[in-house]
Amino acid sequence: MEDCIFCKIIKGEIPSNKVYEDEEILAFKDINPAAPIHILVIPKRHITSLIEIKEEDEKLIAKIYSVINKIAKDMQIDQKGFRVIVNCGEDGGQEVGHLHFHLLAGKKLGEKIV
Repeated sequence: MEDCIFCKIIKGEIPSNKVYEDEEILAFKDINPAAPIHILVIPKRHITSLIEIKEEDEKLIAKIYSVINKIAKDMQIDQKGFRVIVNCGEDGGQEVGHLHFHLLAGKKLGEKIV
């Protein structure tokens, strides 16, 4: 999608602080972190939101969670814990129309979302 900020990041048109990349997935530090560690994990293929996931996307979504686990281990946050959030739609708090997973850690997050 031409006007999608995450698609532009994937293409390298907008710089990002990458923490992981392969042929299907990109993970980078959020520029407005809600926690000391705030990583966005996105599919490189444009999927607008969680509600747009199709049956053929199941392997990709499973892989995204595997990548999240790898990042957590690499950043040594796997033992103390972390939170993964996926917002869906305007009322769900989704600000960018490209499926993305928030990996939050680095402090005790408590009972609230962030």
